Amino acid sequence: MRELLAEDAYTISPSAAPYPAIRQRGLAERRRRVALTGAVLATLAAVPVGAYAVAGGSGGRGSDTAAPQASASVRGGTAASPGTTPGTTAGGDASGPARPATDGQLLDGITFAQAADGLAACLKAEGGTKARLGRAEEYRIILAAKSTGDSNAPGDGFHVVGVKEQPAGFRVVCDVEDGVGTGISVSSSDANSADAGVVVPDVNGGNLYQQSFLDKGHWKLPFRWAAIGTVEPSVAKVTVSYGDAGPVAAALDHGWFVAAGMLDRQVTLAPHVKGYDAAGKLVYDSDTDSTYHRTLP
Repeated sequence: MRELLAEDAYTISPSAAPYPAIRQRGLAERRRRVALTGAVLATLAAVPVGAYAVAGGSGGRGSDTAAPQASASVRGGTAASPGTTPGTTAGGDASGPARPATDGQLLDGITFAQAADGLAACLKAEGGTKARLGRAEEYRIILAAKSTGDSNAPGDGFHVVGVKEQPAGFRVVCDVEDGVGTGISVSSSDANSADAGVVVPDVNGGNLYQQSFLDKGHWKLPFRWAAIGTVEPSVAKVTVSYGDAGPVAAALDHGWFVAAGMLDRQVTLAPHVKGYDAAGKLVYDSDTDSTYHRTLP
C-alpha cells in the first residue's frame, strides 16, 4: 500500500499557475486605472484656478472680474477689540453674524439688521455651495454699503461683506436687491501671493470699487466705492487715496481693513493703499507692490 501511494504521489501534481493570464489581467487593470486617473486630472485641469465667484442663486450677478481692490475710507475707524466673536455679538442676535467694529462700516442708512438679513439671504440662495460657505452666524459683517447698478447688473441694491475666522482670510461679498441675494463673490487668503506683505488688498474685490467694464467712460455718478483687505497685527493704520480725494483712514476690524467713500468722476487708477506701524513707519505701499494692479481694466 505504501509503495502504491508513493507512486501516486509522483504521478499526481497540481497544475501550474496561469501566470501569463494573471499578468495580462493585471496589466489591463493597471491601464484602466491610469486612464481613470487621467480623466480625473483632465477634469480638474478644466476648472479655472481663479474661479472664486459663483453665480447668485436667483440667476443674478456674481462678481466682476478679479482685479486689485481699491480701498475706501470709513470715518472714525479704529482697531477692534477681540471681545466678540461670530455667533456671540454685542448688541446682536446669538444666532446671527457678529457686528462690525465701528458703526461707520454700516453705510448709506443700512442697519445691522438689514445687513444680517441680506447676508443670510445671500448664503441661502447659494443652495449647493451652502455646506462650503457655512451659516450666517459663522461670519462677522465688516461692511454694508449701497451698490450701483450697471450694464452688467441693472438695478441698485447693497453689498454686504462677511468674513470668517476659520478658515482665516475667508470672505464673501453678497449683492442684495429688494431683500434677495442676487450674487456672491467668494475669496480667501489662498488667492494671495506667497510673498504677500503685512497689508493685502483683496484682489477679487473689484465690484466694490468699480463699475462694469462695459460702462467704461460712462459710470453712474456719484458712485459709492469700498474696499477691503487683510492686515497683520503689526499694522496700526491703513490709509487709502482714490480719485481726487486725499488719504482717508480705514477701519481696522479683526485683521481686516475696511474703507469707503464717494466718487464724483470716473477714474483710471486703482486706489492707493498705505500701511503704517505703531511708530508711524510706512510698512506697505501699493505703488511698490508688484502684485497690485494700479490701472483699472
